[in-house]
Amino acid sequence: MDAITEEDRKNAYLYCKFRDEQFALYDEYAKRHGMMMKTLLVVNVLFYDAVYQKGGMTQKEICRRTFQSKQTVNLIIKNLLAENYVTVTEVPENKRNKLVRMTGAGMAYCEKVVRHITWAEDTAMSMFTPEEQKQLIGLSRKFTKNLTRLVNLETEDA
Repeated sequence: MDAITEEDRKNAYLYCKFRDEQFALYDEYAKRHGMMMKTLLVVNVLFYDAVYQKGGMTQKEICRRTFQSKQTVNLIIKNLLAENYVTVTEVPENKRNKLVRMTGAGMAYCEKVVRHITWAEDTAMSMFTPEEQKQLIGLSRKFTKNLTRLVNLETEDA
């Protein structure tokens, strides 16, 4: 692997700064609407499941889709359950798995928030040409794969 240049360092800093700026934007948006960012991520996947799939999701699936730990998702689901925003039912074939479904009250709680953030994401992406969209997605995916591999190394010898 080639030596890391000053340009590499500067661009890594800028890319991560933009990513952090996006996280802060989502965090501020969620707080403005009375929820934590991780809760926004969970209600987002549950909302779209309720609108399009209508089958509910297991907590394991929610973890996979939101990149959150089982403990975090479990706590969020317990809080949503206490507010009657979701129901939790056992899967008949496997009682250890439970399906989480959004209730009508849950839909009312998060619909405007979820639809607006999704509209903003979709509209921001539409401001790129189709080629720019492919480049952004491809390069972001490649950076994430490289970063994952390097973070998981035990040493800094790539």
